[in-house]
Amino acid sequence: MSSVTLIGTRLAEVGQTFVYHGEAPGCAGCPYRSQCLNLTEGARYRVTAVRDDAQVLECAVHDTGVRAVEVTPVSTPASVPTDNAYEGSRVQLAGPCPHTSCPSHEYCEPAGVDFDTEFQITNIQGEPPHEYCHLDRELMLVSLDHPDTG
Repeated sequence: MSSVTLIGTRLAEVGQTFVYHGEAPGCAGCPYRSQCLNLTEGARYRVTAVRDDAQVLECAVHDTGVRAVEVTPVSTPASVPTDNAYEGSRVQLAGPCPHTSCPSHEYCEPAGVDFDTEFQITNIQGEPPHEYCHLDRELMLVSLDHPDTG
């Protein structure tokens, strides 16, 4: 389902994905609050259309302003324990990982996904990109839906 929102002009490009983090301190008193703060906090979105006829509006958070775009929620790629990794199951992430140089780190700690929240697996992508897990975890790369948008 598509939504219209305002995002920073640097993100306003078809295909761009982002995690919506909610209200920032600079949002207080902004006349455009209701048009910006209308997405689900923590969810990942993809820009599907940019409203070219809309003007760029000044913003206290985005230094180059904001513009109107259409977005749709998208699933988040993540590494989860293999024991319950099948399409349709509900899972949590395995937990934090200190190995930031690992090629799988962005999937073990994906933006917008809390460790204590259950997410539904929308599909199985296969093996994670690492050759071995430094924490000795058995992981599978999957796509997760945010609980409030899926």
